[in-house]
Amino acid sequence: MATSTSTPTRPTFKPFVPTTETRPELSARALILGGLFGVLFGAVTVYVGLRAGLTVAASIPISVLSISILRAFGRASILENNISPSPSSEAGSAFSS
Repeated sequence: MATSTSTPTRPTFKPFVPTTETRPELSARALILGGLFGVLFGAVTVYVGLRAGLTVAASIPISVLSISILRAFGRASILENNISPSPSSEAGSAFSS
C-alpha cells in the first residue's frame, strides 16, 4: 500500500509593517515616557518592597499605560509602543532584585 508524502502548504507570511513603510521605532517620546515610568514604578517597587515585604511585576501596567499615553499624544506606531515599556520594565525589575 503506497502512501503519498506530500508536504502541507503553509500560508504565506505577511508582516504587520510592510517593508516599504518606515515607522518610527526608537523615538524621543518613547524613551522619555519609558524613563519616566521607570523612575515612577521603580520607586513604587522599592516602597512596596520595603513596606509590605514583597514586590510586584510592573511590566503589564507600564505597557498598558504607555500604549494609552502614546495614543493620546498622537499617532503612535506599534514599533514605538514596543520600545516604550522596555526601559521602564527593566528599571522596575532592577529594583525588585
